[in-house]
Amino acid sequence: MKKLALLALSVFFYQCTAKQPAASGNEQTGSVVAPGAQLQLLSKQFSFTEGPAADKQGNIYFTDQPNDKIWKYSTDGEFSVFLEKTGRSNGMYFDNKGNLITCADEEGQLWSISPDKKVTVLVKDFKGHTFNGPNDLWIHPNGDIYFTDPYYQRPYWDRKSPDPNLGGKKVYYLPKGKNEAVVAAEDFQQPNGIIGTPDGKTLYVADVEGNKTYKFQINKDGSLTNRQLFVDQGSDGMSMDSRGNVYLCGRGITVYNAKGEKIEHIPVPSGWTANATFGGKDRKTLFITALESVFILPMQVKGAN
Repeated sequence: MKKLALLALSVFFYQCTAKQPAASGNEQTGSVVAPGAQLQLLSKQFSFTEGPAADKQGNIYFTDQPNDKIWKYSTDGEFSVFLEKTGRSNGMYFDNKGNLITCADEEGQLWSISPDKKVTVLVKDFKGHTFNGPNDLWIHPNGDIYFTDPYYQRPYWDRKSPDPNLGGKKVYYLPKGKNEAVVAAEDFQQPNGIIGTPDGKTLYVADVEGNKTYKFQINKDGSLTNRQLFVDQGSDGMSMDSRGNVYLCGRGITVYNAKGEKIEHIPVPSGWTANATFGGKDRKTLFITALESVFILPMQVKGAN
């Protein structure tokens, strides 16, 4: 998400103080945060962090979109630049082969970046029309890709408005091995965060401006049906743990169980929490991107994937 877009979302602003706990949990369900754990600031050297994704070893990759870089935070706690000139990558996710799939919104594309940094453009437009700006994605266990396409005006674009031929801001589906996307869901104000269940049966999509998060049934042919309101809260990025809890980002991180019941809120000392994922060798470290900063928080639960 672009910094200027945050002004329209300032209602979500949250600032925690040093006396606040790492999280406030539901006594009936117990905290998802490790006992006694505190949020740790790793670095605030960036411009706008987004798109955290963990590889099979638990190393975490994330974007600094204004600076057009993808960074790596290793399981040993070291930062390094993985790639420069990333197509202004935003949301990211690893496929089963270890390729980093990214929403490269500079030219409205999806990229596949191999471990040796070879770039392949997976999809470049929709029926000849430039996407609004692919923002976030999730990969089905079978390799199909679902991605959101909101519109946040970028300073590096020549265009100043969405292509009316797209007919709005939608969720798209890219079948494995294909280079043409299809519309999977529409009727959103600004679809943004997206995450699916490990069994490949349910997809969650956040409408950040509509302040809603929906869930869909994923059919065998890749189509989405049975749209239901999950919670009355939108989200920037999203994540999920091994218990099926869904993590919504924005004003800190709010955790809901699979029934849509709020079970925890994790305060983050930043004006905006853009995204989060689970990483580390045991997948029990929550890695959080928040404006110019990145944080980690030890958890009791593992990531879903």
